[in-house]
Amino acid sequence: MKLLIEIGNTSLKWALLQGEAGLPGPMAAARHFGALPIDVLASWDQLGGVERVLVASVGPDTVLDAVKTAVAAYWQCPLTPIETSAEALGVRVAYAEPERLGVDRFLALIGAHWLAGRPDLLTGALEQVKPEPELTYKPKPRGGFSSDHVPAVKPTVSPSPERPLPRHSETPESGCATLIIDAGTAITFDALLADGRHRGGQIMPGISMLRESLLRGTRLPPHQTLDQHDPWGIDTGPAIAAASLQAPAALAERLRSVLHQETGKIPRLLMTGGDAGRLAPLLDQTVHLQPDLVLIGLSRFA
Repeated sequence: MKLLIEIGNTSLKWALLQGEAGLPGPMAAARHFGALPIDVLASWDQLGGVERVLVASVGPDTVLDAVKTAVAAYWQCPLTPIETSAEALGVRVAYAEPERLGVDRFLALIGAHWLAGRPDLLTGALEQVKPEPELTYKPKPRGGFSSDHVPAVKPTVSPSPERPLPRHSETPESGCATLIIDAGTAITFDALLADGRHRGGQIMPGISMLRESLLRGTRLPPHQTLDQHDPWGIDTGPAIAAASLQAPAALAERLRSVLHQETGKIPRLLMTGGDAGRLAPLLDQTVHLQPDLVLIGLSRFA
């Protein structure tokens, strides 16, 4: 049995490799706070028969070191770190210095290219995705663990009368390009052509970072900025919240339009990352929410 681990800037995700297709099984996620939370260690302690671990990290070295220690303690098996390369598994990175492309973006490209030939494995467009379990805890000062940590569930999308999923009039065409959006601490946009060529991408602050940077850089008083899906905020807090969602959604629509113009085909839109479900309802076209996209890419190296 093989274990796939993704270490992000703020979160840790993992899944076991399952099935004949070699796809990740149910994915779990936890905020790592620069270390391995006790919840994660408890979960891994229940995993038996792990023979190999594949890990991809853009997060703190402290977390990667803790993962290596845990693997040695629990399973005494090989740990293989995956790094970005100029070309792999049919994908060619656009960067002149490929190592400057985050491995999470690299693996998302790998996963998207693999899924393009297997559209039946894509998450159903506009369907509510099963909630992704997230283990959380409240850290004590000085790095201690709180005894009042509780499991939490983080839904990947939450349609409701107040947050309706949009109606979509266009669907991707066969042999189309793919726009990949990873909405996490930062929001990345990457264009992948049908032949596996990476067209390039864009990076912007994530939803929380957009809000926090505005409050830090101005004399605006702190506001409770709950998500605001109405484009017109009627107070400062809702106005900030609306802009932090509408801005990345607008950029996604803009890049999708550019990719359509460049290729002559309606592109596929894949979204992943912890905030994907918050942005998806704002997009005008068909969206595939693929929470485990990076792990799918990682699984191709197993």
